[in-house]
Formats: sequence, structure tokens, C-alpha cells
Amino acid sequence: MPKKYFEYRGVSHAVFAEVTKDDSTEITFGSVKDFTGVSEIGKTTESSSETHYYDNIPAIIVDSVGSDELSINASGIPFDVLAEVTGQFYDENLGMYVEQEGTPKYFAFGYVTDKTDGTQVFVWRLKGKFSIPDLNAITKDDGTTANGQSLTFKGISTAKKFTKTGKGAKAVNVDTSVNAGMTETLFFAEVLTPDTVTAPKP
Repeated sequence: MPKKYFEYRGVSHAVFAEVTKDDSTEITFGSVKDFTGVSEIGKTTESSSETHYYDNIPAIIVDSVGSDELSINASGIPFDVLAEVTGQFYDENLGMYVEQEGTPKYFAFGYVTDKTDGTQVFVWRLKGKFSIPDLNAITKDDGTTANGQSLTFKGISTAKKFTKTGKGAKAVNVDTSVNAGMTETLFFAEVLTPDTVTAPKP
């Protein structure tokens, strides 16, 4: 089978949905909502590997995988979205966003990454919390400099154990070069899990 080469070039369609229930038997989500424009999403995963020695030789390697952290560079985040994902207060009649000690909830976060071969990867990160975003406002000058906002999304595994894998999951990623029938509209109509992703006919 010939090798296929591609790179990732493009990210779009950021959305979110509240995790309304997550236990060993069931996970449910609220409605899918638009987040804001994104220019870059990077992911790192906490992991470690430690060698244990017995009889003076390296006998066992113990691996550990922790949470994922997404670094999100975005356009300005609307106050209503910002208040919802960070647990702050927003009065829509006054257009007033109040920064306070919030009670952030768990959310699912979805987005699309484009590949240079013309296909895409659709992503749902199933459970995590958003940080308070950074904001850097600078004076106007005769140039075009303007700033968006940056924040992180720390993702963990679900308590729900899925039938397909027998385990909890942190994210589902669907490659449209394989699942050609999956569309953006279908994938983001609701939060999909390992048990609910399907292969629609092209």
C-alpha cells in the first residue's frame, strides 16, 4: 500500500456543549453552541514513563497518561459565551460581563482541522474545563495590529465507559479521508462519542 503524506493546515468551526451528566453508565450533553473564531489550536498531553529495577536490572516500565491541554488562540470571545464557559456572570440586557469567583462547569469542545490532501479531521473533545482567557489591549496606531484572546481547555477522560472501547474516552477524531460520508453538519449536530459515530453513506 503506497504511503500517503499530508500535513495539518487549517482549523475552524469551534463549538462547545455542556456536559450535563457523566457517570459509569451514561453521558449526556446540552445543545451545541458556536464558540468563536479560532486561529490556532495546539494540544499537549501529560505523560510520564518510569523504569523500575529488580535484581539490578531494568525490569518494568510503568507508563502514565494524564490530562490533555488545548491552547486556543481565538478572536474576541463574546461576553455571553465567555460567561458560560468560565462560570462568570453575564446580564444580556445590560451587556454586562462580571468577573468574579466563578463555578466553571464541564464542557465538550469541538473543532475541525484541515489536511493538505483536501480532507478534514472532525474532533470532539468530550470533557474538560476552560480557563479564564488572556487579553492584551494596546493603543491604536497607523498599523493594523489587533489582538484576539487566548485560553486553555484542560480535558480529562469521561467516567462513562463506552461499549466500543470498554473504557472512558477523552476525544473522538474522525478522518474524512476514511469516513467520507461524515459531514460537518452531521458531526456537530450533537456531541458524538465512540458509540455514536457512524459511517453515513457518501
